[in-house]
Formats: sequence, C-alpha cells, structure tokens
Amino acid sequence: MGDLAKIFKAYDIRGIVPEELDAETAEAIGAAFVRVTGATAVVTAHDMRESSGPLAEAFARGATGQGADVVEAGLGSTDLLYYASGSLDLPGAMFTASHNPAKYNGLKLCRTGAKPIGRDTGLTEIRELVEKGVPAYDGEPGTVTQRDLLKGYADHLKTLVDLSGMRSLKVVVDAGNGMGGHTVPSVFEGLPIDLVPLYFELDGTFPNHEANPIEPENLRDLQAKVRETGADIGLAFDGDADRCFVVDERGEIVSPSAITALVATRELAKHPGSKIVHNLITSKSVPEVVTEHGGTPVRTRVGHSFIKQTMAETGAVFGGEHSAHFYFRDFWFADSGMLAAMHVLAALGEQNGPLSELLTSYDRYAASGEINSEVADQEAATEQVRAAFAERPGVTIDELDGLTVGTDDWWFNLRPSNTEPLLRLNTEASDEQTMAAVRDEVLAIVRGK
Repeated sequence: MGDLAKIFKAYDIRGIVPEELDAETAEAIGAAFVRVTGATAVVTAHDMRESSGPLAEAFARGATGQGADVVEAGLGSTDLLYYASGSLDLPGAMFTASHNPAKYNGLKLCRTGAKPIGRDTGLTEIRELVEKGVPAYDGEPGTVTQRDLLKGYADHLKTLVDLSGMRSLKVVVDAGNGMGGHTVPSVFEGLPIDLVPLYFELDGTFPNHEANPIEPENLRDLQAKVRETGADIGLAFDGDADRCFVVDERGEIVSPSAITALVATRELAKHPGSKIVHNLITSKSVPEVVTEHGGTPVRTRVGHSFIKQTMAETGAVFGGEHSAHFYFRDFWFADSGMLAAMHVLAALGEQNGPLSELLTSYDRYAASGEINSEVADQEAATEQVRAAFAERPGVTIDELDGLTVGTDDWWFNLRPSNTEPLLRLNTEASDEQTMAAVRDEVLAIVRGK
C-alpha cells in the first residue's frame, strides 16, 4: 500500500497505478467506505481506463467483506454514477481519474443521494481507517449484482430538459476516447440530431489527445470538424464526461460563463425567482443576467464542494463554474456536463439563429482566461499586488477566495493553488484593451518583471 497522504485529495482519491493506488488499497478503501457511511449497500461505476474495472472489483471485495451488497453499474460517466446514487438511494463510488493522463486512476465517492464526500465530509475518516487497518467483519459477506443503468440515466435526463420542440441540428461531439463515447449515443437516441462523432472509441490511453477540454489545444480537432462539416454546434467532454465545453458554428470556443448564464435563464423560466450559484471567477455577465431574469445570484468560492454546499444551503436551482462544471438541483445538486449540453441544444433548437448569435447577450466582456504563474512566495506576491491597487480611486477589494480587486470597468482575481507553487490570475474588463492592460500589470508584479 502506497503513501495515502499522497493520493487522498481535497475532493477525491487520485494517484498513479499501481505505484500509488493498487488493488489492495482499493479493497481497503471499499471496506472503510462501508464502515464510515454505515451503508448496507453501495453502487459503483467505472470509466474506460484499463485499471478501472479491476480497482472497482477490489473495492467491491472490501465492501462485501464488511457485509454490504454492491450494485455494479459497470462502464459509466461520473454523472451516471450520481444518477445511480440518487435514483437507487445508495452511496456510490466512481472509478476515474477524469482528465488526468493514462497512468492515473482514482475514486470519487458520494453518500446516498449523490451528496459529495470530501476531506471535511468523510474522506479524512476513510483515510484514517485505512491507515489503521479496517477491523474484520464477523457477519455474512454481502453480494455483488450487475445492473445496466445507461438507459435509465438517459431517460431521466430527458425528463429534465424539454427537447420536443427543437429543430434538427448537426452536432459534432469529441468524446476524447472517454466516457462520452459510451453515454452520448444513448442520450441522443430518438432526438432530431445528426451526430458527427469524434474519438468515441473507449481507450484509456487517450491516443488522439488528452481528455481535458479546458486546454484549448485539445479542442482543435473539434473546431476543425465543426467548420469542415458545417455543424450547428460542437461539444467536448472530459474523460469521465462530467464536464462539457461548447464550440459555436464558426468553430469558436464558447466561454463556460456564457453557458452558465444561458442555462440559468432556462432554469429561472421553470423556477421563477430562484437562486443561482456562481463562483467568483465566472464572468460578471452571469450575475447580471440572473438579476435581469428575476433570479438571485449567489457568489461563492472556487471548487465544487463550495458550489454544492452553497446550493444545498440556499436551495439554489442551478450552479456554474468557469471550469465547465454545471450543477442542478433537479439532479440531486450534482454536476452533469451532459445535462448542460442538453440545455444548450434545446435553446439552440428552439430558434432559428446560429449559436453565436444566441449567445451574444450572455457573453458581454473581454476575459483573460486563467493564467498560472510559478511563484515561490505566493503570499508576498499577492501582498505586492494588493498594495499596487489598494489606493486607486473606485477600487474595491475582497478576500472571499484569494484577492479580488475591481472597479466598474474591470476586475481580477489572484488566488493560490492548493497543491502547487502557483498563483492563478483571472481578469475581465469591458473591452479587450482594458483587460490586457490590467492583466499585464498584475502579471508584471507577480512575475517580478
């Protein structure tokens, strides 16, 4: 068994297989998971990586060894596992390393109803129990049953988004050899969609490109295929298909903030006056659009645990992040890239204009995207930036998550990475020239130039 401190992260478990995460460790985690949650039954699913199936089987041995029954859903996306946890009312374990390279694998754990398990909500206790050694169980072992949940997942999503009135659309989907290649055909079945598939073959070695669409280079094939085929829209999923990025009919990348604003308006139409959660580095257009449509925007820190917690506390109907994670109250407050994609397809298909035109009212500002700088002393660099801007007229400063500085015309957020010696900068302004000036000034201070 490897160094558990290395693989137990803030929100999940992740490491190199088998050096850091092996079958023995997965079996112990399965046993500890049952002890900590008190579960009498659990559900599992896994992605297409070569190690995922064996790790899921090892986890099941640990869980059944503690007397719990295991429902194995087999191949699935992370949001399929959330569907399984919510619909079956069982705690769940998803075996995936999401967008990480092929040598990695991991677990995403949740309690009954897809409630997330993170460092402060059970993950620490699971790690401590594995370290000490899970006590033997003296009762009857549990049983393992296989259950295909793909059709139920697809049918459930279609109850949450009305696609009945949409026109026919040509849609390019880049699954990146990840789980989108497994789930998209079932979800799109019966819809007026001319599907152009890219890299739907399940292959955990990712032979075409990394399954990480937040990196622009991993969207180039999708952009080219949209232009080549004259498609209405392009969709790109990450490895476990819980995130979705969008490309418009011109092949231009759409900001996840614009998608957040679009989906928010649709959810507000169904649930007038509701709260919408957004993290503090989404575009200023998101709270503006929410307010214009009669909703209440709720600002939170970056990170899915903060979004989910805030949504549960406020009863928010929807939440969005700059990283293309989209969360839905009607989906057990869990995130689903597929559900967000269906909202975009429905909105596009309900009118006759192109996607770029549809999104103009939701994409109002010039943004830098996230820029990382390696900095030895993050605190000192942040303090230098604060001092440079603090006394300027009309400037506001807050520290909800890192340092956020703004005026009526621009804002930036500078926050440290939790795991690396990096400072992450996001800047937005009313025009490209102002954004570039603010961005460059902050970077010059941070990088000592």
